Amino acid sequence: MKYEKSEIKKLKKVIKRPFKSIRSAEMSERAIIKLRDASRKDTYSVYAMMESSATGISNEEADDRILKFGLNEVGYDKAPSWLKQLIKAFINPFIFILLSIIIISFVIDVGLAAPGEQDYKTVAVVSVMVIFSVLLSFFQEFKSNRAAEQLKRMIKTTATVLRQSIGKGEILMTHLVPGDVVYLSAGDMIPADCRIVQSTDLFVSESMLTGESLPVEKMYLPIGDVDNSQPIELGNLCFMGTNVVSGSAKAVVITTGANTYFGSISKGIVGDRPETNFDKGINKVSRLLIRFMLIMVPIIFLINGLVKGDWRDALLFAIAVAVGLTPEMLPVIVTSNLAKGAVSMSKHKVIVKRLNAIQNIGAMDMLCTDKTGTLTLDKIVLENHLNVFGEEDDEVLKWAYLNSYHQTGLKNLLDKAVLEHVEVKDYLRVEEHFTKVDEIPFDFQRRRMSVILKQKNGKHLLICKGAVEEMLDLCTHSFDPGENRQLHIGRDKVVLMDDFMRGRVLETSTRSNEKGLRVLLLAIREFEGDRPLTYSVADESNLTLTGFIGFLDPAKPSAKPSIEALHKLNIEVKVLTGDNEIVTKKICKDVGIPIQNIMLGNELELISDEELTDRIDEISIFAKLSPLQKVRVVQALRAKGHTVGFLGDGINDAAGLKEADVGITVDTAVDIAKESSDIILLEKDLMVLRDGVIYGRRTFGNIIKYIKMATSGNFGNVFSILGASAFLPFLPMLPIQLLVQNLLYDISQTSIPWDNVDKDFLEMPKKWDPSGIQRFMVHIGPISSIFDYILFAVMFFVFKANSPEHQSLFQTGWFVEGLLSQTLIVHMIRTKKIPFIQSWASAPVIALTYLIMMTGIAIPFTPLAEVFFLQPLPFSYFPWLIGILAGYCFLTQYIKNWYIRRFNQWL
Repeated sequence: MKYEKSEIKKLKKVIKRPFKSIRSAEMSERAIIKLRDASRKDTYSVYAMMESSATGISNEEADDRILKFGLNEVGYDKAPSWLKQLIKAFINPFIFILLSIIIISFVIDVGLAAPGEQDYKTVAVVSVMVIFSVLLSFFQEFKSNRAAEQLKRMIKTTATVLRQSIGKGEILMTHLVPGDVVYLSAGDMIPADCRIVQSTDLFVSESMLTGESLPVEKMYLPIGDVDNSQPIELGNLCFMGTNVVSGSAKAVVITTGANTYFGSISKGIVGDRPETNFDKGINKVSRLLIRFMLIMVPIIFLINGLVKGDWRDALLFAIAVAVGLTPEMLPVIVTSNLAKGAVSMSKHKVIVKRLNAIQNIGAMDMLCTDKTGTLTLDKIVLENHLNVFGEEDDEVLKWAYLNSYHQTGLKNLLDKAVLEHVEVKDYLRVEEHFTKVDEIPFDFQRRRMSVILKQKNGKHLLICKGAVEEMLDLCTHSFDPGENRQLHIGRDKVVLMDDFMRGRVLETSTRSNEKGLRVLLLAIREFEGDRPLTYSVADESNLTLTGFIGFLDPAKPSAKPSIEALHKLNIEVKVLTGDNEIVTKKICKDVGIPIQNIMLGNELELISDEELTDRIDEISIFAKLSPLQKVRVVQALRAKGHTVGFLGDGINDAAGLKEADVGITVDTAVDIAKESSDIILLEKDLMVLRDGVIYGRRTFGNIIKYIKMATSGNFGNVFSILGASAFLPFLPMLPIQLLVQNLLYDISQTSIPWDNVDKDFLEMPKKWDPSGIQRFMVHIGPISSIFDYILFAVMFFVFKANSPEHQSLFQTGWFVEGLLSQTLIVHMIRTKKIPFIQSWASAPVIALTYLIMMTGIAIPFTPLAEVFFLQPLPFSYFPWLIGILAGYCFLTQYIKNWYIRRFNQWL
């Protein structure tokens, strides 16, 4: 059954609902009650409850139910249209400042100007800066969103459904409705929340919902006591988004779309993202610069108006100063740095979806990560095979291999782990020396299974494998392994299973469980070869215990060095998992994550947000968490002042990914996790993440360089302008000269994204610090004013540029000195070391700053001088210029060394 696109659009309009906030995104009570009712009922009652039957529902009924319940899809944040993305690129405080300056400049220079005297220079220059910054940001995010949408459109998920009119067939998963009968087999994704009505050896991986690495056994029998359990804990229910590992089943769809467990998580991640560390930081810096501009520009306007008497010129000069005070290249520098960082990171297997996330990953001081697949291999392995004394014994591996090899049907993950020991197959000649004659299959009541093999001597050998408690009750004897630990055919001595031996077995089992292992027991019983092949559960008695097999999803070999590398970058790692605390503790110990305290999900529910925030730094492991509990942990960490990264790939991680300052996932993650993330790793390896952190810090370092250069330089210029305006009978620099000087300086800054960053700068998380920027501005900015005043004195007294008739010479002298000092100071501020001796800028920075300095010196000697009201400088000016610049550099280095000792900070 198919629907046209127009029909689907109508259906979506019918079912559209406003989404709740993350705090109210739990499953609805009605859905929970419905799932519990289905779990407690028998098969026929479930059909009746869902108004369905063993042959499914009709197509007509399915159409009606789609209109009633909606399409079987969950809400998620779709990429906005290109127009919305373009408009969003304009929503930036610095863009607003520049747009305001464009409007004011247009009114004064064009609207109020006399005919023929309109001046578009300011409007044109600042408009180019705005357009360049906006388009760069827009294209980067537009490309990322378009690629993600195209990838999703390529994927069409279907489900096998039974309908009365068409029988068994494939339909789009979105067209499933409550009451549909579906078939499940190995490899299938569960298409909705379902009640199993038939099953054969069904194992389902729920790690994407719960974080539990081992598959969960599912059955079809009704469950009596369901009221005290969450739906996810009920063994006859399957949930949307999980997948079948082995076995097969027939199930009835109970809830679809937003009413599923998956859908309840999805509701919580739709909508605006919380304000990140980058957003907060850039807004604080913006407010600081805006306040400074609003204070200084009126003062300069008033002083010039009162001293010179020409209020129109004073206003034009104040506007030019406002442009100078505004770091108008900041959007360009920030966006260029972030885009350059995104390109560099993509070459190192890190894809950036949102540019701002680059700075956030550099500022990250707390990483919350799941366990499965990140710290572990996400693969079950046979960790050990122990005899009854708890010692490694290859004899036990023999029994385990024979059992797993000869069992019928699909092998579960535990069997596959055993069968990887192919050396046993050749050694034992399992096909030549052992022939399968019967099998007692697994069921959920017994929690065990047995195979019966005919040996080379003609006797029958029953090998039973199962859960510890159930198996121990069936064993009357055990092997005494003696000293021989090699593979052989049952030459061990058989001893009576007494209380001491039982206690020892339980002790070994408990010790293995504490190490995070899933333990099974193996036992055997031998029968005569002429026994009828009527083996049953009754024959699983008087068994001889052979030993234990323990399984684990082990730590990745790369996890420990990766954790050490993150610790060296001063990033603390906390584990947030849906798995149990025993397994998690074992893995954390293996990979080197310090274990302070452990908090479980049920404990988390009992404390307030305030108490959680107070205790959060003392807890290193959070286990058995629900998706929304992960969000609470992230919120508490952010409330404590941490910049939080969240690494996860499952459905249960999606809400946490969105709540964090930077959400990190992998390219193999579920779609909802990728949609909620900011950064995608092409390898699920923390070492790749470490590279991303370094690039993030390098990017932030180059951004903060520009901000501190621009703000301190602008602050110094204001002091120089204030003093010059107070005693000079003319403007110290014309508005057009100030704009050209500012533009040339800004061009020299465009190479900063390609600059190097000192190694020691990368070792600590970097955050926006407006107070630090203000302190830097106040201490470093006035240094340039000292040498500006020296230049003023030289121009005024030595070169006699002290009257309106000679103002062009004065203005040209300060134009060149101001541009060179501002450009040269780039090399002084970019490092806390001694420039050109201990630390060199990158080649692009050196080349561009040198080019701008030469351009500034040359302009007064070119035809452009007349356009900008400049004049050639006498050659006797240049020795003074060299002396002033040398003194400026030496004093700046001296103040820099004092500043670093005093405040223990530079960039």
